[in-house]
Amino acid sequence: KPGVTMRSGANYSTWWNGGLRTTAYFHNIIGLLTETIGNPTPIEIPLLPNRQLASGDLPYPIEPQPWHFRQSVDYSVTANRAVFDIASRHREQFLFNIWKMGHDEIQAGSKDSWTIWPRDIARMEAKIAEDRAQPENTTGRVERAPPAPAKYMEMLKVAADRDPRAYILSADQGDFATATKLVHTLQENGITVHRATAPFTVSGKRYPANSYVILTAQAFRPHILDMFEPQDHPNDFPYPGGPPKPPYDNAGWTVAMQMGVAFDRILDPIEGPLVKLDSVAAMPAGTVARAPNGGGYILSATVNDAYRAVNRLLGAGETVMRVAAPVTVGAQAYPAGSFYVSAGSGTHGKLEALARELGLSAGAVARPAGATPVRPARIGLWDRFGGSMPSGWTRWILEQFEFPFQVVYPQTLDAGNLNAKYDVLIFVDGAIPSGEGRGGLGSDSPDASAVPAEFRGWLGNVTVDKTVPQLKAFLEQGGTVITIGSSTVLAQHLGLPVTNHLVEHTADGESRELPREKYYIPGSLLEVRVDSTAPLAAGMPSRAIVMFDNSPVFRLTPSATLAGIRPVAWFDTAAPLRSGWAWGEQYLEGGVAAATAQVGRGTLHLLGPEVLFRAQPHGTFKLVFNALYE
Repeated sequence: KPGVTMRSGANYSTWWNGGLRTTAYFHNIIGLLTETIGNPTPIEIPLLPNRQLASGDLPYPIEPQPWHFRQSVDYSVTANRAVFDIASRHREQFLFNIWKMGHDEIQAGSKDSWTIWPRDIARMEAKIAEDRAQPENTTGRVERAPPAPAKYMEMLKVAADRDPRAYILSADQGDFATATKLVHTLQENGITVHRATAPFTVSGKRYPANSYVILTAQAFRPHILDMFEPQDHPNDFPYPGGPPKPPYDNAGWTVAMQMGVAFDRILDPIEGPLVKLDSVAAMPAGTVARAPNGGGYILSATVNDAYRAVNRLLGAGETVMRVAAPVTVGAQAYPAGSFYVSAGSGTHGKLEALARELGLSAGAVARPAGATPVRPARIGLWDRFGGSMPSGWTRWILEQFEFPFQVVYPQTLDAGNLNAKYDVLIFVDGAIPSGEGRGGLGSDSPDASAVPAEFRGWLGNVTVDKTVPQLKAFLEQGGTVITIGSSTVLAQHLGLPVTNHLVEHTADGESRELPREKYYIPGSLLEVRVDSTAPLAAGMPSRAIVMFDNSPVFRLTPSATLAGIRPVAWFDTAAPLRSGWAWGEQYLEGGVAAATAQVGRGTLHLLGPEVLFRAQPHGTFKLVFNALYE
């Protein structure tokens, strides 16, 4: 089949573990990714002179020609039959190799093992260069003797850097229900998980009963490491000084980090009162104390499912409030922003049902002073005709946590009078354009006459000249707007004192965005400092992991404080990378990742990172959930 290309023939690297191809790798299975051009409308294969020269990655060049969809189908069918052919002729070899790989992984998890990362090689190269630059004699002359290989190979097997024998998810962490959801994800991917039947001690640390233990001595060990260990993407450049070569998708995805789950890496053999879970881990039931007379119950804002419980309680007519200051009940501390539920005739029974289902625990307290009511908000989630993937993921999250909402399309936004319909509007990445627009139907919308009548109201696009004034009026009259990713450009459209932090100053005094050769962060996990006293960050720790995909980073001008803008999360170090690839990460230091701005009587939330990315980063869901209760 002419034109088939491999490896360097693509304009991206094959780094990614989000698809069936690479997930298969970590389950000891051969995985293949194929993509084929073409669509039902014929296209032209253009003349590219350098693609007429055969190479190892392009063994059979294709001539310029019209290309029909039938040819695309033929290529896919041929590839599939080739797989069937080789698999059937070498079935015993493939099956044995699958077993052998699983056997080897069990062995690796049963002894001291090391994974070599790009950072290890970089450290070795730096040491070799340093040693070569040392004077070898008293004359001061620098000798460039070849290094002894054994000396440097030892750097790849430092005891403290060995792979874990196990991971422990302690049952006493703040949001153990989310840790259990991580365990469900592992189990659904074929990972064996154990649970402690009694308290136990490992390396001097005491763990309570019900803690989860994931032993790495199992066949799918690579997948376990992939879910807990940071990814270390190499610096990938096509030539020195050139722009970075993008990965196929994310550069860092460590799910345990994204979910905000606390875990310990155990480097030595582990023994304890452990039982293997033969079915999906049950959510450990919570407890509900008896409310005092005239008092009620308190749910911790650190637990994501507390928001789901609150939505259900509000739907059942219960009275729910948010506490303004931290509350301590016995040994349990509840942060500011936790939920107070007034005790009614049936409240205790409803909370007990939630405790069994969601693993929530409720303390008993007198009604706290300064608590503010929580009311169901009228939520509008932006979407467009044809669908937005980030909006679709957000819709799924809102459904899972039982937030009532409506999908809102551009024509409805442009019609105005938004405060009569909504309390909160959500604009995900890609919703609000950066440039000027003429209003009305966008150029990429189909002809209305070709769309069924019931869907014509979905057509159009958000525009700067028509939609933004309506959003400004919505804010000024007391509405809340949540913007994520590129949609945070709304702050610029509104003239707020917020600028781009990721700029450099040229010799002539001008400023420009950092070029890709200096700064590039594709889909990676970074650590930010969080002001957990801010209402938007209620229930969050002082440091959090965010999914960052070349996301906006803000600089607040000197007048920002007077304008009612408050930073909520920011980069306080020059090395915030925790998993993935961050070329030029030092430029992030001092930049603001999330902020809250007052606009008239309303509030605009600016969330630069992808805090809801594909419904994976449970650790940052609260940055949206809290805003939905304003």
